[in-house]
Amino acid sequence: MNRTKIAGIGYYVPERVIPNSELVNLMDTSDEWIQERTGIQQRRYGKPHQETTTTMGAKAAEIAIERAGIQKEDVDLIIFATLSPDYFFPGCGVLVQRELKITHKEMPALDIRNQCSGFVYGLSIADAFIKSGQHKNILLIGSEMHSMGLDFTDRGRNVTVIFGDGAGAVILQPTEQNEGILSTHLHADGTHAEELAFINPGCHGGYHLGQERFGYPDAEYGGIFMTEKMWNDQDIFPNMNGQLVFKTAVTKFPEVIHEALKSNQLNTTDINMLVPHQANLRISQFVQRSLGLKDDQVWNNIQKYGNTTAASIPIALCEAWEAGKIKSGDLVCLAAFGSGFTWGSALIRW
Repeated sequence: MNRTKIAGIGYYVPERVIPNSELVNLMDTSDEWIQERTGIQQRRYGKPHQETTTTMGAKAAEIAIERAGIQKEDVDLIIFATLSPDYFFPGCGVLVQRELKITHKEMPALDIRNQCSGFVYGLSIADAFIKSGQHKNILLIGSEMHSMGLDFTDRGRNVTVIFGDGAGAVILQPTEQNEGILSTHLHADGTHAEELAFINPGCHGGYHLGQERFGYPDAEYGGIFMTEKMWNDQDIFPNMNGQLVFKTAVTKFPEVIHEALKSNQLNTTDINMLVPHQANLRISQFVQRSLGLKDDQVWNNIQKYGNTTAASIPIALCEAWEAGKIKSGDLVCLAAFGSGFTWGSALIRW
């Protein structure tokens, strides 16, 4: 059976750099406070009304397509991972197809909503399609424009300082060589779904799973509108139980990495490069120590870009490759944890 290889990779981040010092002017925070808790020094924000999740994804895709040595028309499936789509619907898959001007071709476009784990989930889906023989040139994009939906007040500080905008993309192809994706491992547990969530606008209308906190009994028809309760509860902005997320992430990251290694009869010493989802530098450092990896075995760039959710792994992977830190034959491990909760890993022989 064929394996799936990354034939081309690219990323795009907006030009506008937002250092911590700029956020200090908007909310009660400091550069020291942000760096101490997250490791972030700056992030990128797209140009409002000019750049979107789709346009950034398209720019990353064009680089990946060129590096794969194919034409846009050769792409036979698009998988788009994001939590910040241009529209409530349709999804960004068809929008990026239009942006790339390959709409004349009858091809599927698939959108997935797995937040921080989106790229790893997308990689697993693409791998299955490649192995089945259905597709030969899959474009997988992770793209986010968080800046359009953050709360730039003291109330939203703990979440807002973390996130940035950007996109990453890969072209996936079959290969008969000793390379490519060795395995992927996906998990989910919705028990604490609301502890890292953006509740509204949503379609739940009345009581959500019997929990009054998330219910709007005055919503007679649907729930896509603004109510006083939505504003007071601040469900119209992302919210996060930081302590629970951190505690769970530092457990699930090592677990799912060890799962991938065990399934391939490999050890942590075999890893040449670990590319974790860039959620928090403190989480990445904790995982690095727990696995006994050296600094040059882990790629972190959250310091420059913040958390770009579904885009963070492909951006970091591309940077590491461009820097010459990932070479042919290297064992690369990808791992992610995020909202849902969802988490996953992938092992790749480069």
